[in-house]
Amino acid sequence: MSKTYAGARLRRLREDRGMSQAELARTLAISPSYLNQMEHDARPLTVPVLLRLTEAFGVDPGFFSERDTSRLVADLREALSGELAAARVSPSDLADLAARMPAVARVLVDLGRRNQRLSERIADAGDPRGSDPELPRSPHEEIRDFFYRRQNYLHETDLAAEAVAAEIGIRPGDIISALSGRLADRHGVRFSTETGDRLHSYDEKTRTLRLSTRLRPGQRAFRMATQLALLEYGDGLDGQAAEDFPPGGPAHRLARIGIANYFAAALILPYEAFHTAAEEFRYDIERLTDRFGLGYETVCHRLSTLQRPRLRGVPFSFVRVDRAGNMSKRQSATGFHFSRAGGTCPLWNVYEAFASPGRIHVQIAAMPDGQRHLWTARAVTRHRGGWGEPGKTFAIGLGCEIRHAHRLVYSDGLDLDNASAATPIGMGCRVCERLDCPQRAAPPLGRPLRIDQNASTFVPYPVADPSA
Repeated sequence: MSKTYAGARLRRLREDRGMSQAELARTLAISPSYLNQMEHDARPLTVPVLLRLTEAFGVDPGFFSERDTSRLVADLREALSGELAAARVSPSDLADLAARMPAVARVLVDLGRRNQRLSERIADAGDPRGSDPELPRSPHEEIRDFFYRRQNYLHETDLAAEAVAAEIGIRPGDIISALSGRLADRHGVRFSTETGDRLHSYDEKTRTLRLSTRLRPGQRAFRMATQLALLEYGDGLDGQAAEDFPPGGPAHRLARIGIANYFAAALILPYEAFHTAAEEFRYDIERLTDRFGLGYETVCHRLSTLQRPRLRGVPFSFVRVDRAGNMSKRQSATGFHFSRAGGTCPLWNVYEAFASPGRIHVQIAAMPDGQRHLWTARAVTRHRGGWGEPGKTFAIGLGCEIRHAHRLVYSDGLDLDNASAATPIGMGCRVCERLDCPQRAAPPLGRPLRIDQNASTFVPYPVADPSA
């Protein structure tokens, strides 16, 4: 049985209760010196002490268990990339900071991001073509962080949607009739069709839901389920959005829409039924789309939310990118980190997917810190419907840590144990630590370059030897 060292969390618990070491030691029936050693990780937490803590403070034993800090470490590596390179901070130091003092680590992440935004403002202020020098974070970026902090899983919302699905009898092949019956019978909603550019619209006065004739059945079901969430789960949407954003602001309104969309996905793909099918099919996305009659992107997005306690699926990261590398969706239940500094890695297989639409591409990718992930990617195209009308194409990526890869059908025939067979990728050229990458499109932050008019290298941005 592994030993549990959780001094920082024990100290935080004591300080939050306004207790001295002597007072907590009396509560736990141990000596103050013993408590002091545990708070400084000189001794592990014992089972009797853990039991007394849970009884005295009502905290779950998992509060003191070793936590996955890979997400926080990834945030530190990007937010402080320049400073870390100059100070030669090792990955183990960052991991130790994230594990022992997560609150301090989050403060450093926040300061690093503020510094990056300030640098961007200064650069724009010196550019006559620049826009508003304030450059506030967009509400859409705030919403991505909202779901990222929750590991892309909203427990209460998921349970509520699953209860509604059971009540109205959601079943594959019969989703639209179940949803239309609920909307009409309980809310008096009437249905009509849209022929313009809008995919859907809802008139609150006449209670009319208009759906575009261009929507496929799965898309129609999703729009109907989202409207049902807005009508039946409005208080829940307000409460969850208000956890992070003041009511009435643009971020709060966007959060309500995002949570309503989450509710819709959980309604048309109820957790237990979908989780059971995913495990049975070994996360074969195309078989799941056939089983539930929904689109590839919808199924992938739902797979990234299967993190219910005691019934967890594979923790996935989900992305949607276009040909230019713009990432319009990114959600993660894993430690995989997406760059905020602009751009992603060109060696990532999500870009290869554009070359052969409809085909699923599989890649074992290794991050600079040694973590490996299994990624699937496929390009999907949407059209407005008419000949010659512009459409839009995205690559949908779904990835998991290599330790979960054996649960996926896509791992069959791959050597999951051979680290050298993985494709080395990074978080984006500006913050990537792979100094010898020939595909690098920008010089690494915080590292002086070796500029020599008498020599050239295959690596586009050779780094100078700091000892020279």
